[in-house]
Amino acid sequence: MLKKTFLVLICFMSLIIFISTSHGQGSKKTITLPSGEVVCDLNGEWDALYENLGEYTWVGNLKDMVRITQQGGSFVGVKMIGTEWVPKDAVSITGELDKNGFKKVSVVLTPAYALDCKGGQISEDGNKIIIDGGERIRVTLTRK
Repeated sequence: MLKKTFLVLICFMSLIIFISTSHGQGSKKTITLPSGEVVCDLNGEWDALYENLGEYTWVGNLKDMVRITQQGGSFVGVKMIGTEWVPKDAVSITGELDKNGFKKVSVVLTPAYALDCKGGQISEDGNKIIIDGGERIRVTLTRK
């Protein structure tokens, strides 16, 4: 009887540890703003894929890395590799977040031109972002 009780106790504890670990891995990192709103924490390094669409397909798809720095609900992404259009250490993405996701987001296409995008989607775990630049560009960011 003591062996069965001990075995059941070990199984129960293992199940609790498994559930708490899997829940923690799937949870999104967040920041609470002074207003009390909770937004996704985008700080960090991201792999970036810039898909040029429509009449801009001649440019092709470009891969880069972006370092996002977030202060409150505002964020700025700076290129870590760069291209001939947007060089290394130049701002590539800017935006603002609210509790529903993106309030506004822009993608820098050249140092003199930033495209205001239609919006974007942040994955449930906060590790993937897709920014919709309409018929011109789509940017997919994957957290490193």
